[in-house]
Amino acid sequence: MKPRSAIVALALALAMVAGPNEARSQERACRSPDPVDTINEMFSAIVACWEPPPGTAGMTLTLQFSIRRNGTLIGKPRATYSRLGDDATLNRAFVASVLEALDKALPLPVSDSMGEAIAGRMLFPRFTAASGSAS
Repeated sequence: MKPRSAIVALALALAMVAGPNEARSQERACRSPDPVDTINEMFSAIVACWEPPPGTAGMTLTLQFSIRRNGTLIGKPRATYSRLGDDATLNRAFVASVLEALDKALPLPVSDSMGEAIAGRMLFPRFTAASGSAS
């Protein structure tokens, strides 16, 4: 792995472990034109467009996808992890809400440097419906 690739991969991994990409709070408005300069800002931009359905507290879905330099999606997102409930209808609604949030948020207004750093790289945002609330 090239040194720059290793640094980007480490930054992405640390962002995932640290948890700011988990859907807990909305620090940005959905479709904000403010440039996305960091991984955390990118995940906040997506989460800002997410409205988990009622009754999905504790459900989790991790997606895998890549975006281009211009903030558009490459291919289709793929679920890599899920922790859902026993109600199939509620599970489908939860997954649909995550995919809808991604659709609303894209294209992301990535800065030139951010676009260069993440273009084509796999991203793995985790969406977790907070306990006791809908976000």
